[in-house]
Amino acid sequence: MSNATAKLKYKNEDDRCYGLAGMTITLAALDAIDRVVAISLDDDFMVDFINEYYFEGSPTVSAKTSWNHILENFHITSAMMISNLMSRRLIYEKKEIDREMIDLLYETIAEEGKLSCSLEEDEIRELFEKTLSYSRRIFANRRIYPMVDKFVKTINERRTLSGSEVREELHILQLL
Repeated sequence: MSNATAKLKYKNEDDRCYGLAGMTITLAALDAIDRVVAISLDDDFMVDFINEYYFEGSPTVSAKTSWNHILENFHITSAMMISNLMSRRLIYEKKEIDREMIDLLYETIAEEGKLSCSLEEDEIRELFEKTLSYSRRIFANRRIYPMVDKFVKTINERRTLSGSEVREELHILQLL
């Protein structure tokens, strides 16, 4: 395991909570929170989506519509990966993200973009940079830190929240 890969692994449960909070907040920011069935610290995938999220195509749906759906989900998944790291580093550890970690994230996202969407390198780079910048604007805003800390506490105490409970908590904390 490379040093960068080791840096991406969760250090403890609090680190994992901040990652999950970051992903959830980004889903809300992308207006995709309605696709969440539940979040759970005890599930390896941590975020459970509605069935339609996993839909990849059907003979009754045009190829363009299917591809746009897959591309949108790739964007959401990429944003979740980036925001997971942003929340953990900027808010939980109060550190900047180093270039090595950003490069590792890019490699992972680029591989998925080529595989699932047949995107070219320049298309992936543009989406990555745009998503990285958007996520940085969210998680570098120190005014949201107390609200994120409260959301993390809720996640840690309750372990699992349904989609409606997530939306309610984010609304109470004024993150939605």
